[in-house]
Amino acid sequence: MVSARERASEVAAQVRDPEMPMLTLADLGVLRAVDVERKPDGGEVVVASITPTYTGCPAMATMRDDLVHRLNDAGFPRVEVRVVLDPPWSSDWISERGRAALHEAGLSVPGPARRAAGPVALTLGPVRRALACPRCGSAATRLVSEFGATACKALYTCTDCLEPFEHVKEI
Repeated sequence: MVSARERASEVAAQVRDPEMPMLTLADLGVLRAVDVERKPDGGEVVVASITPTYTGCPAMATMRDDLVHRLNDAGFPRVEVRVVLDPPWSSDWISERGRAALHEAGLSVPGPARRAAGPVALTLGPVRRALACPRCGSAATRLVSEFGATACKALYTCTDCLEPFEHVKEI
């Protein structure tokens, strides 16, 4: 017999990211946990915990609404979505399936996140990334804009095949 928590987790894991719909929230690493809590009135509430890729991510409200609607539709009438900020999201949390989906969609997949153990120095110069064009594989790329269609992506152009592409930033 599948528990309510397992069933709720399966439903929540299938909710798609509104900005990168080739990914589920689970593949993106935004879905942190799904639990079922018993309330004092004897009822149960599904609690889904999510972490934004960026503080102030405008997709968070849509993620919350999508989780609530999908869980409601699956027979869970009481749903709460909690935002968890600690630890902050890392692009290292993107699953292998998610990385493959990004690549198949023509996006440049993030490399390992660069996390410092102590204070992070503020640098205002351009970010240097070693990446390859997702279309032709060339490393000859040029940063066009540090912000693509969303804050979590940068816009690049391949100088070999001349195609533009977005790169999911390492965070």
